[in-house]
Amino acid sequence: METTISAPHETEILDPRTDSPSVPADPVHISPVRLGPITVPTPVVLSPMAGVTNWPFRVLCEEYGPEGLYVAEMITARALVARNPKALRLCRFAPQERVRSLQLYGVNPSIVEQAARIVVDEHMADHVDLNFGCPVPKVTRRGGGSALPWKTDLFAEILRRVVKVCDAADIPVTAKIRVGIDHEHETFLEAGHIAQEEGCRAVTLHARTTAEYYGGHSDWSRIGELKSALDIPVFGNGDIWGAEDALAMIRQTGCDGVAIGRGCQGRPWLFANIRNAFEGRPERLNPNLGEVCDVIWRHAGLLTQFYDGDERMAVHDLRKHIAWYLKGFPVGGSTRKAFMECESLADVRREIDRLDPTVEYPERVIDKPRGRVRFAKKVHLPYGWLDSRVTTHEERETLFGDDPMDASY
Repeated sequence: METTISAPHETEILDPRTDSPSVPADPVHISPVRLGPITVPTPVVLSPMAGVTNWPFRVLCEEYGPEGLYVAEMITARALVARNPKALRLCRFAPQERVRSLQLYGVNPSIVEQAARIVVDEHMADHVDLNFGCPVPKVTRRGGGSALPWKTDLFAEILRRVVKVCDAADIPVTAKIRVGIDHEHETFLEAGHIAQEEGCRAVTLHARTTAEYYGGHSDWSRIGELKSALDIPVFGNGDIWGAEDALAMIRQTGCDGVAIGRGCQGRPWLFANIRNAFEGRPERLNPNLGEVCDVIWRHAGLLTQFYDGDERMAVHDLRKHIAWYLKGFPVGGSTRKAFMECESLADVRREIDRLDPTVEYPERVIDKPRGRVRFAKKVHLPYGWLDSRVTTHEERETLFGDDPMDASY
């Protein structure tokens, strides 16, 4: 059996960018953030996103953006320990990536520690982030992701073990969290303090609960609460769709930096706009269709390298990105369908060449929400998960005997 929590009813939430008359219009002062031996000159983070932030997409974002952190998509600890080929592929970094940032996920402290040791021993990364923010049911129903900080003993043990391994190699560890399971079971303040006490160098807060999933507007005030409570840097995450959103979040919360997720899907140039905004410059990049197609074509080539020359795998990966790149452009359903049926680079080139490169970027989608915006129908948790803040012997046997995500992908 498992515990389920109903999601809240979706209600209209005031946008923090506009509902506060106290937001100043003066420039935002942004200071570099130091994570142990790593200095992040402009504290902007590409959030790890499953199926999105492999190295080809990270390279595109970093080429547009400032010297921030561009984090690889989540690596399942057990898969890495088992030397799963897909996990190992996802651990690859391009030579031009300035800081190799890798995110690990797991529930079993021993397995996550082993994965961290592999990262250290094989010099895989310069920075390790730990995922405690994933809200998807297949993760939370087994106690992982955003469900895990509820069990403070398990949360602290994973952090402690990974920090110990990584500290020996001078690799900073950070953590990604949510506000809590729901508003009756919030964990972010306690989790932030535990992360700080266990040696994490920074915390990123997605300002929603698990029950809120990606619905409504994230509550940026919680980021301000966490920033006020901690001494380590706090990065804010949630509903940054444009450069002005990034500025507004820092003004309102005092956070040390921002983490960008869905807002950059199909828009790697968002990082250029944020860089300009943080430098006090008014220029904003909104490319026309020809320029967007140049990005699509470059992305296709990078993905082909990522898949060791396998064009079919590269183009299949590219399909979701093309849907995001073309969002709002008046290209027609038949064109979108044709792109979704591409099987080779030649197919992609053919469809690109059929488009009118002079079409301007559609104003109606500039700095507007993208990606998943729905509420979760319910939160799935292990049976009895909310009965106690610490794990019982029986819970650990159940969780670790049948790891929440196996060694496959």
